[in-house]
Amino acid sequence: MIVSLDLKKELWLNCGQAPLNTKIVGGEAATAGAWPWQVSLHITCNGNLCYCGGSLINKDWVLSAAHCLQGFGTSDIMMYFGHLRRSGLNPHETNRTASRIIIHPTYNNPKHDNDIALLQLSSSVTFTDYIRPVCLAAAGSKFAAGTETWVTGWGKLQSGGSFPDILQEVQVPVVSNSDCYNAYGGCLLCIVRDINAKCLSIQGDSGGPMVSRNGSLWIQSGIVSFAWAKCDDPRYPGVYARVSQYQDWIITNIASNPPRFVEFNNYGFRSSFNLFLFSISLTFSVIPFTFSLYRST
Repeated sequence: MIVSLDLKKELWLNCGQAPLNTKIVGGEAATAGAWPWQVSLHITCNGNLCYCGGSLINKDWVLSAAHCLQGFGTSDIMMYFGHLRRSGLNPHETNRTASRIIIHPTYNNPKHDNDIALLQLSSSVTFTDYIRPVCLAAAGSKFAAGTETWVTGWGKLQSGGSFPDILQEVQVPVVSNSDCYNAYGGCLLCIVRDINAKCLSIQGDSGGPMVSRNGSLWIQSGIVSFAWAKCDDPRYPGVYARVSQYQDWIITNIASNPPRFVEFNNYGFRSSFNLFLFSISLTFSVIPFTFSLYRST
C-alpha cells in the first residue's frame, strides 16, 4: 500500500498526545489511557517470566533499555500495549511479538554504557486513545534541575516493597548533574557523566519512559536504567539514559519511519519535522549505568 505524504505527516504528528490524561501532580496508580505509550515487556528468562518497561515511539517500534534485552531472542519477548493491570482484564489491550531487536552496538556489560535498545513489532499497532506513541527529546534539549517529569511503570516505589499490580505514576523533579555525581561518584558502575545522563529521585520500571509535558505534547527525555538500592533515599537519585543523545542512532536504525523528535527546554519546544523529510547527521554520546530485570514470584 502506498501511503501519501499527508497521511505520513498526520501519523507522525500524532506523538505525545494523551487525551485521557488529566493528571497534574501526585503519585499513585494510573488510570486507563493516561500513559498510552507505556509498554509492558514480558520476557521468558530461564523458564521464568521477567518484566521490563518500554515506550511506543511509532506504530512499528518500541524503545527500551539494552540490559533488558541482551541475551534474549525475539521469541522470548511479548509486548503489551494499552496494558494497565498485571492480572485481570485489560479491555483496551493488544500485544505483539518482536520481529527484530537492535541493541546499541557499543553497549557494554557490566559497565552498561549505551543502555538503549529498539524493538521492531511483528506487525503495526493501531493507534487509539489507549495506544499512542510518545514524542522523543531532540538533540539540544535542556532539562534543568527542578524540571518536572513523570515516571511510569510496574516497578517498586520503595526499597523492599512489592511490585504493584496496576501501572504506577509518580511526578518527580530532575536532579542537578553535580548532585547526581556527588551521590554516585564513588561507585565504579554508577558514575554519572555530566552531559550524558539524567537523574531522578524515584525508582521506576527498568527500560520504561521518563516524560515531561510541554504545551500539549508529552516528550520522553529518559529511559529507566539505574536505581540505587536505597531508591527511596533522596540522596540516591535514579539514573536515566538521555534520549536526546541518541537521536542519530535511532533515526539511522528506523529511517523509513522515524519517530518525532521535539526539542525541549524550560521555556518552550521546537518540533523537528524536517527530520521526517531529510536525513540529518547528528552526534551521540556514551552513557554509563546499570539496573536489572525483575522476575515474577
